[in-house]
Amino acid sequence: MSSLQAFFAQNVQSNITEEFVVSERFKDENGKPIPWKLRTLSEAENEEIRKASTQMVKGKGGQRIPETKPEVYLAKVAVASVVFPDLKDAELQKSYGVIGAEGLLKKMLLAGEYAALVQKVQEINGFDRDINDLVDEVKN
Repeated sequence: MSSLQAFFAQNVQSNITEEFVVSERFKDENGKPIPWKLRTLSEAENEEIRKASTQMVKGKGGQRIPETKPEVYLAKVAVASVVFPDLKDAELQKSYGVIGAEGLLKKMLLAGEYAALVQKVQEINGFDRDINDLVDEVKN
């Protein structure tokens, strides 16, 4: 395969999934923690999420400028990355008394668990790497 062919869609590993134990509180019938399944997002999906998390606000001189709400963005990225459990399942949402996947996620998890999930989602999607680390890697 030529080096250019390595970039062809059929030769690229995409939609990488990873298991992650978000909480020790969710256990199977044997008492073992149930891992959640997380997937990576494409930049096209990320862009849609960013747009959905952005609103126009008034800036200086009455100009309207776009502002992305980080907490909304991170919740949407987390929801889009979770494959299992199915956060869009109506029965699961009903069991927690919420409507919507973002609300369900925040109701299901403790604050630290939610933070760990968001951190893991950022990591698998490549947002955890420091730009200085990337520069050093390129140099070597």
